[in-house]
Amino acid sequence: MATPEQSPDSAALFTPLTIRGVTLRNRIVVSPMCQYSSEDGFATDWHLVHLGSRAVGGAAVVTVEATGVTREGRITPACLGIWKDEHIAKLKQIAAFIESRGCVPSMQLSHAGRKASTKPPGAGGTFIQPSEGGWQPVAPSPIPFRPDDGTPHELTIDEIAGIVDAYVAAAQKAVTAGFKIIEIHAAHGYLLNEFMTPLANQRTDLYGGSFENRTRMTMETIRAIRGKIPAEMPLFMKISAVDWAEDGWELGDSERLAGEAKKAGVDLIICSSGNVVPYQKVDFKPGFQVPFAEAVRRKTGVLTGAVGLITQPAQANEIVEADRADVVVMAREFLRDPYFPLHAAKALGVKPPFPGQYTPAFI
Repeated sequence: MATPEQSPDSAALFTPLTIRGVTLRNRIVVSPMCQYSSEDGFATDWHLVHLGSRAVGGAAVVTVEATGVTREGRITPACLGIWKDEHIAKLKQIAAFIESRGCVPSMQLSHAGRKASTKPPGAGGTFIQPSEGGWQPVAPSPIPFRPDDGTPHELTIDEIAGIVDAYVAAAQKAVTAGFKIIEIHAAHGYLLNEFMTPLANQRTDLYGGSFENRTRMTMETIRAIRGKIPAEMPLFMKISAVDWAEDGWELGDSERLAGEAKKAGVDLIICSSGNVVPYQKVDFKPGFQVPFAEAVRRKTGVLTGAVGLITQPAQANEIVEADRADVVVMAREFLRDPYFPLHAAKALGVKPPFPGQYTPAFI
């Protein structure tokens, strides 16, 4: 059953947004949230229900969690993957259901880099030795994230090219599975972010040193994916706008990267921050990362997504209304309330985009 069209109300949060060949019914995006519910990278019925319920709940975009482009690119052995064709069937079912609810299915492609081979957070998040079922992480430089983690293997130039190819192959599988948006994960201390920040990259070759060299792998990944996915398909990217640590990546670097990424075909940049080093110092407060999205948007003209402790309808609406970001990207609030958009619409005086099956609750 198709979702009823919303009424043309004035709340900015519920205005449509067209990006290339895709139209978002509102400005609310479900952020990727690792579920640690996979075996050998396969999606399960848990993912179908978890992601499907957020589509039923009225979001414009539902993004599948960080999905490993290689087996070794997973954060944990329980993380989702898309490195082989056998992964496609269940993902295709999930994407089809999301789309059937009037929502856009999106997939975040990821490689965990030096933060790979760990236990899920609920099991302590500690490093898993190869002898215990883990694997050796890879990174731009042989610097572990934490002292007790395994020392990562420093990638060779040929190995870097192989991972870029893996991103492209994964993107093509996602297209086959029916996803309508690809999101590149270049944040939170994972591989692409590791290459970009001087806190994790101490190389002296073409992939280290200068800004151009440290961002080279990210830009190669963008161009390679953009060249292989449909022209009408939006390409998003998630970045850590700042490292929250001395001598690290700064907002000016993100503005520069965003300008180059826009030229290369990225349509929207989600501005998160941090998590590249364990000694970061973050000032957590509601909307603490919104200024990053606003600054990148104003400096480059690229569409941006704001993320981080956005929990209230009025707060989310103000971000869009004041042109601080083009979409709000929410995670934990969607764990608490899969139907946040329905409740937000009611709070803002907008006709909720509720499914017909739920009519008794909204008349």
